[in-house]
Amino acid sequence: MNNLFVSTAYAQTAPVVPGPAAPSPLMSFLPFVLIFVVFYFLIIRPQKKKVQEEQKMINELKKGDEVYTKTGIIGTIASLTEKIITLEVSEGVKIKVLRGQVAGLFKNVPATLSN
Repeated sequence: MNNLFVSTAYAQTAPVVPGPAAPSPLMSFLPFVLIFVVFYFLIIRPQKKKVQEEQKMINELKKGDEVYTKTGIIGTIASLTEKIITLEVSEGVKIKVLRGQVAGLFKNVPATLSN
Protein backbone atom coordinates (compact mmCIF):
# COMPACT_ATOMS: atom_id res chain seq x y z
CA MET A 1 0.00 0.00 0.00
CA ASN A 2 1.61 3.16 -1.20
CA ASN A 3 0.52 6.47 0.26
CA LEU A 4 0.43 9.49 -2.05
CA PHE A 5 1.94 11.88 0.47
CA VAL A 6 4.59 9.69 2.06
CA SER A 7 7.22 7.89 0.07
CA THR A 8 9.38 5.08 1.29
CA ALA A 9 13.08 5.82 1.58
CA TYR A 10 15.66 3.10 1.31
CA ALA A 11 19.10 3.51 2.80
CA GLN A 12 22.09 2.84 0.66
CA THR A 13 25.57 2.13 1.83
CA ALA A 14 27.99 4.91 0.98
CA PRO A 15 31.49 4.09 -0.12
CA VAL A 16 34.04 4.46 2.70
CA VAL A 17 36.24 7.48 2.07
CA PRO A 18 39.45 7.62 4.11
CA GLY A 19 39.53 10.84 6.14
CA PRO A 20 41.68 12.35 8.85
CA ALA A 21 42.19 10.10 11.83
CA ALA A 22 40.35 10.98 15.01
CA PRO A 23 42.56 12.88 17.48
CA SER A 24 43.77 10.93 20.44
CA PRO A 25 42.29 11.77 23.85
CA LEU A 26 45.72 12.95 25.00
CA MET A 27 45.90 15.51 22.20
CA SER A 28 42.46 16.86 23.06
CA PHE A 29 43.58 17.60 26.65
CA LEU A 30 46.89 19.17 25.59
CA PRO A 31 45.48 22.74 25.25
CA PHE A 32 44.09 22.57 28.79
CA VAL A 33 47.42 21.39 30.14
CA LEU A 34 49.23 24.21 28.33
CA ILE A 35 46.79 26.80 29.69
CA PHE A 36 47.30 25.50 33.24
CA VAL A 37 51.11 25.67 32.85
CA VAL A 38 50.89 29.27 31.62
CA PHE A 39 48.59 30.23 34.52
CA TYR A 40 50.92 28.54 36.99
CA PHE A 41 54.00 30.47 35.87
CA LEU A 42 52.24 33.80 35.34
CA ILE A 43 49.82 33.90 38.27
CA ILE A 44 50.06 31.14 40.86
CA ARG A 45 53.83 30.91 41.33
CA PRO A 46 54.53 34.68 41.67
CA GLN A 47 51.62 35.06 44.11
CA LYS A 48 52.86 32.13 46.21
CA LYS A 49 56.38 33.63 46.28
CA LYS A 50 55.01 37.02 47.36
CA VAL A 51 53.04 35.44 50.21
CA GLN A 52 56.11 33.52 51.39
CA GLU A 53 58.24 36.71 51.40
CA GLU A 54 55.54 38.58 53.35
CA GLN A 55 55.32 35.77 55.91
CA LYS A 56 59.11 35.77 56.30
CA MET A 57 59.12 39.55 56.88
CA ILE A 58 56.34 39.27 59.48
CA ASN A 59 58.20 36.50 61.33
CA GLU A 60 61.42 38.57 61.45
CA LEU A 61 59.83 41.69 63.03
CA LYS A 62 61.39 42.86 66.27
CA LYS A 63 60.93 45.59 68.84
CA GLY A 64 62.04 49.00 67.54
CA ASP A 65 61.30 48.33 63.85
CA GLU A 66 59.44 51.11 62.09
CA VAL A 67 56.60 49.54 60.10
CA TYR A 68 53.51 50.48 58.16
CA THR A 69 50.22 48.62 58.16
CA LYS A 70 47.95 47.66 55.27
CA THR A 71 45.65 50.49 56.33
CA GLY A 72 48.43 53.07 56.15
CA ILE A 73 49.32 53.50 59.81
CA ILE A 74 53.02 54.11 60.44
CA GLY A 75 54.57 53.36 63.79
CA THR A 76 57.41 51.83 65.78
CA ILE A 77 56.98 48.42 67.34
CA ALA A 78 56.79 48.85 71.13
CA SER A 79 56.01 45.20 71.85
CA LEU A 80 54.86 42.12 70.04
CA THR A 81 53.30 38.77 70.73
CA GLU A 82 52.55 35.83 68.50
CA LYS A 83 49.46 37.52 67.02
CA ILE A 84 49.39 41.16 68.18
CA ILE A 85 51.83 44.03 67.70
CA THR A 86 51.71 47.20 69.75
CA LEU A 87 52.72 50.19 67.64
CA GLU A 88 53.75 53.54 69.02
CA VAL A 89 52.36 55.95 66.45
CA SER A 90 53.21 59.14 68.33
CA GLU A 91 54.88 60.04 71.61
CA GLY A 92 52.92 58.08 74.23
CA VAL A 93 50.21 56.94 71.77
CA LYS A 94 50.12 53.18 71.30
CA ILE A 95 47.74 51.05 69.29
CA LYS A 96 47.41 47.32 68.88
CA VAL A 97 47.22 45.72 65.43
CA LEU A 98 47.17 42.16 64.24
CA ARG A 99 50.58 40.91 63.18
CA GLY A 100 49.21 39.92 59.76
CA GLN A 101 48.17 43.51 59.05
CA VAL A 102 51.76 44.76 58.92
CA ALA A 103 52.52 45.48 55.26
CA GLY A 104 56.26 46.09 55.56
CA LEU A 105 59.19 47.86 57.10
CA PHE A 106 59.01 51.62 56.69
CA LYS A 107 62.67 51.86 55.68
CA ASN A 108 61.76 49.90 52.50
CA VAL A 109 59.22 52.51 51.38
CA PRO A 110 60.28 54.60 48.34
CA ALA A 111 61.47 58.12 49.19
CA THR A 112 58.44 59.74 47.53
CA LEU A 113 56.11 58.09 50.05
CA SER A 114 58.15 58.72 53.18
CA ASN A 115 57.93 62.53 53.05
